[in-house]
Amino acid sequence: MALLVAAPDLAAVIVQWRRWLTHERRLSPHTIGAYERDLRSFIAFLAPHLGEAPGLAALARLRPADFRAWLARRANDGLGRASMARALSTLRGFYGWCERNGHLANHAIRSVRTPRLTHRVPRPLRAEDALEIVARTGALARQPWIGLRDMALFSLLYGCGLRISEALGLSAAQASATDTLTVTGKGGRQRMVPVLPLVREALTAYRAACPYHLAADQPLFRGARGGRLNPAVAQRAMRAARGWLGLPDTATPHALRHSFATHLLAGGGDLRSIQELLGHVSLTSTQRYTEIADTALLSAYRNAHPRAR
Repeated sequence: MALLVAAPDLAAVIVQWRRWLTHERRLSPHTIGAYERDLRSFIAFLAPHLGEAPGLAALARLRPADFRAWLARRANDGLGRASMARALSTLRGFYGWCERNGHLANHAIRSVRTPRLTHRVPRPLRAEDALEIVARTGALARQPWIGLRDMALFSLLYGCGLRISEALGLSAAQASATDTLTVTGKGGRQRMVPVLPLVREALTAYRAACPYHLAADQPLFRGARGGRLNPAVAQRAMRAARGWLGLPDTATPHALRHSFATHLLAGGGDLRSIQELLGHVSLTSTQRYTEIADTALLSAYRNAHPRAR
């Protein structure tokens, strides 16, 4: 990470912090990149704010007003409250790590309030629309194997509740089991999810049609040229499908995951089980779905999900 406006001592510490995020926290490159951008924004603000390239001593002297000035600048630049809250969390995490490792201490950041967030409820698709996307998306692909790939991918998102990053991160070996799938989620945490027969059939059909050799340790989902499938390509496939079916812009790959949770809950799924299937650390994250479907809780996953019927 190149921070040209940082003093050498701070730049060196940032390199150590990034190494810790990678090897100890085992965060994804996407998450680490977001943290780096937050910290880069803060350092870039401090240089003109302080009139010098900030170093460790400067960070230790900052007052609450300095942190609030940074947040005000971010708000003026158009950053939303959720992004500002994440940026402040990143900064608190960095300061906490620095203190634990003896680099600097400054408790002023603890007095800075997190921007209040607007409560957002997930927007799932109707069950029939989710099933229609999975069934029809293949017809829009320019090659039959690509259509089968997109159907398999969207089947995983809706049938197993995967994040798109989790699905695209699967290796061919991970998807070879018959009735379960081991998924590596946020923070490197692993979970096991059941695979419905129709999802397994979609995966099998894609693997048989894929023109590239799917070695055990190589990505399961491939792009047109054989490399790992880019999330943007999947997003485009979803846009084409929702346009063809007349669905709203809220019909996204992530909406399929929301639909998975909402339809399970509406069908009698147990909240704790759904939490485990989604890979949520906190039950609070899963409880958002009770605002959409507040029904009696049962335990049978396969009987609850529309694709199992």
